Amino acid sequence: MNEKLEDLLRFALETPEEVRQQTEDLNTGFDEDARTWELIVKYHGSLEKLEEMGVQVEYLIAGYAILTVPEALVEAVAALEEIEYVEKPKRYFYSQIRPRETSCILELGPAFTGQVGADQFGNAGTVGLSGKGILIAVLDSGIEYRLPEFRRSDGTTRIKYLWDQTIVTADGRDGNAQEAAMGEQTTQQGVVYTEEQINVLLAEEDSTSDMSPNGTENVAQNLTRPSPDTSGHGTAVAAIAAGNSDTYQGVAPAADLIVVKLGVPGVFSFPRTTEIMRAVSFAVQKGVELQQPLVVNLSFGNTYGAHDGSSLLERFLDNAAEIGRTVICVGTGNEGSNGGHAAGRVGEDSFGVEVGENGGNTAFVELAVADYETSLNVQLWKNYQDDFEVYLLAPSGEEVQITQSVEGGKYTIDVQNTRVLIYIGEPTPYSVAQEIYLELLPLDGSFINSGIWTFRLEGKDVTDVSGGFYYFYLPSGAVRNERTGFLRPNPEVTLTIPSTAAKVITVGAYDPVFESYADFSGRGYADANRTIGVVMAGLTKPDLVAPGVDILAPNTFGGLSEMSGTSFATPIVSGSAALLMEWGIVRGNDPFLYGEKIKAYLRKGARPLRGEAIYPNERVGWGALCVADSFPGI
Repeated sequence: MNEKLEDLLRFALETPEEVRQQTEDLNTGFDEDARTWELIVKYHGSLEKLEEMGVQVEYLIAGYAILTVPEALVEAVAALEEIEYVEKPKRYFYSQIRPRETSCILELGPAFTGQVGADQFGNAGTVGLSGKGILIAVLDSGIEYRLPEFRRSDGTTRIKYLWDQTIVTADGRDGNAQEAAMGEQTTQQGVVYTEEQINVLLAEEDSTSDMSPNGTENVAQNLTRPSPDTSGHGTAVAAIAAGNSDTYQGVAPAADLIVVKLGVPGVFSFPRTTEIMRAVSFAVQKGVELQQPLVVNLSFGNTYGAHDGSSLLERFLDNAAEIGRTVICVGTGNEGSNGGHAAGRVGEDSFGVEVGENGGNTAFVELAVADYETSLNVQLWKNYQDDFEVYLLAPSGEEVQITQSVEGGKYTIDVQNTRVLIYIGEPTPYSVAQEIYLELLPLDGSFINSGIWTFRLEGKDVTDVSGGFYYFYLPSGAVRNERTGFLRPNPEVTLTIPSTAAKVITVGAYDPVFESYADFSGRGYADANRTIGVVMAGLTKPDLVAPGVDILAPNTFGGLSEMSGTSFATPIVSGSAALLMEWGIVRGNDPFLYGEKIKAYLRKGARPLRGEAIYPNERVGWGALCVADSFPGI
C-alpha cells in the first residue's frame, strides 16, 4: 500500500464496503452510486495527468486540492510523483453551549459614533470601533438572512456572499437557474448568492409589489432561495460576531459578512473536511478579491487524529492563515468533560501516579460501553519508537492480543460476539506518532456488547525519560451514548481538530457568571511530558478563552435564546479580532495588524480568571479575552 495514504484511508480501502457501511467513519467520502472516493491531497506541479485519467480535480489554495477518484484508481492517483499526501474526509461536529461587558468591549465606547480620539478610559483611537471595513466569514449551518441583525438600516443585506453548499437545482446541476441574468457565480456544489441577489430576495419579501428595486420584474421568483438554517447554529454564531439590530448588537456590528452553509452529506448530517476546506478557500479568495481584511470563524471540530497539527486540514489552515490579511478563529470543542479521552504512561495510572512494584511497565485503560451502541471506534496514539504489547479484555473476561506485526497492518478478530477491525498505522511524512485504530462492530444483532472493555498495555522497550506515553480517543460525544466513555478519563488534550492547527487562534470557553473555566471546553497542551504534538514546538493551546455559557443570541424565529459551548465563545473572539483589525488597518494605526500579530495582542491583553494561578495553562491559555487591554501601546 502506498505510504502517501493516511492510515484511516488505507484501512477504509482494505475494508469491504458492507463492513464500512456499519462503521461511523470508514465510509465517509465514498459515493456508493458513482463508486468514487472524495479525497484531499497535498500536491506540487500540475495535476493535468489526473484529469486525463478521468479524475475530477477541484483546486483549492496553497497546493491543496479535492479529488473525486474512481475507486479503482485511488492507488494509481497516490502513486503519481506530484501527489505528496492523501487523506479521506472526516465528519465535523458543531460545538454548542450578552458577552460584550465581560470581554472589555464596552470599554471601547459606543459603536457608530464616528469619533476618533480618547474615550472615557483614555484608550486613544478606539472609540466607536465596530468592525467597519472588515469581513467576517461564518462557515457553519447557514443563516437566517432575513433577520434585522444582518441588514442595514435601509433594509439591505450586510452579507457580501452567501454560499449554500447544500442546494442542488432541479436539473441536477449546481448553480442558479438565473446565473446568466444575475451574474451568478457557480461552484462545484451548491449556489453562491451575491449581495445583489440577496437584496432582490429581501425586496420581494418586504413588498407586495412584483417589481424589484432595480426594475427587474419577477426576478426573485426565478431565483433558487437559500435553504433555511434548520439548527440555528450558524445564525447565532454570525449574530454574536457581527449582528446589529435595535434589540441585539454583536461584537463587530458594522462588519461585512461572508456566509457559507456547509454541505451536510451522510446520515448524521454533519459537515466533513472537504466542505470546510472549500469554504475556507472561498472566503480567503473573496477577502483578497474584495481587498478587505478577513476573519474566518470555525465553530466545530472532530476527535480523529494525533492532535499534533499534522493532518492536511490543520496544515491547510496554517497555509490559509498566511494568505491576504487573514485571521482564523477556531473553537476547542466541547469534549473536555465527556470521558472521550484517556492518556498516561505505562507504569502509571491516568493521573501520573506510579502504580507500584506489581504494576511494572503496565497500564490498564477501562472503557465503559453503554447499551445500544451500533459501532464504536477507538484510536490509540503512541510514540513509534516505543514497543507496546496491547491486549483487549472483553466484559466476559475473554482477552485477545492486538498483534502489531501483521503484514499490511490490517486484520480482524472476534471476541464476545463482537467483531474488532484493527489497523496498525505507521508514521507519516508529517507526524512521528503511530496509531492503532480499532472499530468494534456487532457480530450478531444490532449492537455491540455493553459493559467494561479493558485495554492492557505492556511496555516492552520504552525509554526512561520520554517513552511509554499513550493517548486514547473516542468519537465525538455528539455521536455516542453519553454513558460510553473511559472510566478514568484524562481531560488534557481534549481540544478538537482543527483547533490544534498552529496558526489559528484557538478559543476555549469560560463561565462569565462564576468567572471560571467551563469544564466542557476542550483542553489543550500543558502536559510537560507529552511527547507527540505541537507542544514539542513550544506552542500552547488554547490561546485564550471567551464567555461560552448561557450566551444570549438571536434564534431563527426572531427571538433570543441562551446558548452554551465553545461554538459561541469563538465568534466573540472573531468579532474582537475584527475590531483590532479595524483599528490597525482601516484606521491606519498598524497596517500589518493581522495573522499571528492579532493572536499576540489578544494573548497579551487577556485577563486572569478565578482558580487559575499559572499562565498559560491547558484550560484557559493566556486567560480571558479583554479587548480594551489588547491594543498595542494603549
